[in-house]
Amino acid sequence: MINLMSDTVTKPTAGMLQAMFAAEVGDDVFREDPTVNRLESKVATLFGKQSALYCPSGTMSNQLAIKTHTQPMDEMICEESSHVFQYENGGYAFHSGIAVNLLQGRFGKITAAQVEAAIKPEYDWLPRTRLVVLENTGNKAGGSYYTLPEIDPITALCQRRKLKLHLDGARIFNALVETGESTTEVGKRFDSISVCLSKGLGAPVGSVLVGDADFIQKARRLRKAFGGGMRQAGYLAAAGLYALENHIPLLKKDNEHAKQIGRLLAKLPMVENIRPIQTNIVIFDVKSPFTGAQFLEKLLTKGIKGSLFGVQTVRFVFHLDVTPKMVAQLVTIFEDFT
Repeated sequence: MINLMSDTVTKPTAGMLQAMFAAEVGDDVFREDPTVNRLESKVATLFGKQSALYCPSGTMSNQLAIKTHTQPMDEMICEESSHVFQYENGGYAFHSGIAVNLLQGRFGKITAAQVEAAIKPEYDWLPRTRLVVLENTGNKAGGSYYTLPEIDPITALCQRRKLKLHLDGARIFNALVETGESTTEVGKRFDSISVCLSKGLGAPVGSVLVGDADFIQKARRLRKAFGGGMRQAGYLAAAGLYALENHIPLLKKDNEHAKQIGRLLAKLPMVENIRPIQTNIVIFDVKSPFTGAQFLEKLLTKGIKGSLFGVQTVRFVFHLDVTPKMVAQLVTIFEDFT
């Protein structure tokens, strides 16, 4: 089976498993797990931040950031396809009691001009605009990414208007292997960043939230309230450390595989409207009378799994477990696909 449902389906490599079994552990709630401490220190240093917090999931790290940056009756601005709006179960409202102001971006990306126009005046009857959230890469937008020159005007606006700026960096390294930009330069532009380890990087569990020391101290207390305080978490953190030390260069190959298969899909008569492929995600529509579900059912008979992203829309995600041999199989299948 060639599983393109998500890059979250990866299994630990032999080297990663060895690192996990060999991990030195303690009780992380007491901050005595040395492997978790090393992971948090490494990610904070990578992004030039004072501190970091290991979390069970990207959803938790995003929700911790939102709650730490805001108060009830505040508002966050984000693009309408953002993960924090689409796929986190309304957590911004449930956990933080805030409103959301959705902007329609281009391939998941918004501009400083759009953000500025959306900032609400300080009236008693309006929520207070306090937070802007960007996503790199844009999951529902087909793996699109912001470059530093695109982020800079938004950072400057947030600083001028005293808004906090958070990056949902779920697939940030898939973007950085394309742009060549540094993690430190990315870190300078955001108040907080969530970095996912369990997607293309291939760790089984975990995300890391980075920010200044006061921010992370508050987020740490909230993590406990959210039920995210873990004990001997170093066995999981070791996988994240291994991924950061060994798997980042491999993301470039995942991106290339996505582009290669995207070019083949574009030739299929039943496929249309392929989103621009910039990283490891391929999103496309299936022409009527076919539906996305029918397309996926047919692929399943050939040993391929994908995700349904709408009535006519399908998503493929390339990752560490999709080998060059599997890509060659995909090429053969799609060249003969009718």
